[in-house]
Amino acid sequence: METKSNQFLGKEPVGKLMRQYAIPCIISLLVGALYNIVDQIFIANAAYLGSYGNAANTVVFPLTVIALAIAVMIGDGCCAFVSLSLGRKEPENAKKSVGSAVVLAVLTSLILCAVYLIFSNQIIAMFGGTVNKETFRYSKEYFFYISLGIPFYMFGQAMNPVIRADGNPKFAMASTLAGAVLNIILDPIFIFVFKWGMMGAAVATVIGQIVTAVLAIWYLLHMKMVRPAKGDYRIDWKISRKTLALGITSFLSQISLVAAMAAINNMIRKYGALDPIFGQEELAQIPMAVVGIVMKFFQIVISIVVGMAAGCIPIVGYNMGAGLKQRVKSLFTKLLTAEAGVGAVSLIIVEFFPRQLIAVFGAANESVYYTDFAIKAFRIYLCMIIFACINKACFIFLQAMGKAAASTMLSMVREIVFGVGFALLLPVFFGLDGVLYSMPVSDLLTFVIAVVLIIRTYRELKEKGIK
Repeated sequence: METKSNQFLGKEPVGKLMRQYAIPCIISLLVGALYNIVDQIFIANAAYLGSYGNAANTVVFPLTVIALAIAVMIGDGCCAFVSLSLGRKEPENAKKSVGSAVVLAVLTSLILCAVYLIFSNQIIAMFGGTVNKETFRYSKEYFFYISLGIPFYMFGQAMNPVIRADGNPKFAMASTLAGAVLNIILDPIFIFVFKWGMMGAAVATVIGQIVTAVLAIWYLLHMKMVRPAKGDYRIDWKISRKTLALGITSFLSQISLVAAMAAINNMIRKYGALDPIFGQEELAQIPMAVVGIVMKFFQIVISIVVGMAAGCIPIVGYNMGAGLKQRVKSLFTKLLTAEAGVGAVSLIIVEFFPRQLIAVFGAANESVYYTDFAIKAFRIYLCMIIFACINKACFIFLQAMGKAAASTMLSMVREIVFGVGFALLLPVFFGLDGVLYSMPVSDLLTFVIAVVLIIRTYRELKEKGIK
């Protein structure tokens, strides 16, 4: 029953399947990204919070990404494993994978929540929250309440790709959308009406995350193609090792962002203090707030990019498992073309409309130094965004094909070697501007490597494409 209901993945036109799976996945990721972005927009436009609140949001943002990294490693890995298993007609392994993923998501989220609550001061300082007293105070307040919601956030995010693998991308989208819409409704009420400040933004986010988690639990009890029995809800280490290996690229693509943000935030704190303008106490938070805004726009673009690629995981996994390599090749071509298109549109926006972008994040309440630095940051930091989009697609597609080693290598080189390395190195020579140069240099060099892997992948699919 399970495999029959999934056979359409090997028969329907790949373009149609890509739209069917990718669009809900894009919306799910965009909505998930909106949690932090919406918080920052409302915080920035609250005069009593302003750039201090913005900077605090930037400090806490990578800490939520750590939770997301663990969740997507579990969820995306399970999604890929389930799709491969169904393609190979091994439904029992698919069931065990889902059961293991549920237990792993719960355990890891509780552990991370405890770590955050116990070591909050040290963690905030590690991510640049000590740039000035007000930023630290706002960071601590926001982080405390966000930490309480970590178990709900991680569970909802981990189960989202599992729901997609079960053949219901629309429900995965709807569950995430419900929580995010509630967050959007509650944010202005808590921040502007109740004047709860950073606590209000965080509490609105957590309430939305609880709704998404509850809907995920409901779906697990009503799965269609993969229906785990009660005994499947335990960690099967043999299967878990395989699923986590398939999800490691998703983990690295997120966790490396954390490493890069930690390096960037600390370089901003260090070299901002040496800047003749931002070295002043009352302006010290501006570079951190601005880079956080640029990263939020980048997160929106990457949500679309990753959504398109991740939405293809069940399709790629099934067709690889069934030996339909020509279909995989066709899908790869369509995906790379679409990702390059998204990158091109994004490039036009950041190069020609940066002033309009920063206006959304409360620029009217800030000094001219804030506006000038923000315009420069958008134009420099994201000037190679087309290559960034193609690189991300390559990471995830290789992962979906079961090529965990190649995918992990490329992701590690981009995010750790280049991302962190250039963030630490370039400011030594170019000061605060060096932080901005680190992103395009990393994306350009990674693209060179990605091209080699893309060519090899095409050759392999052609040589083995017998169906």
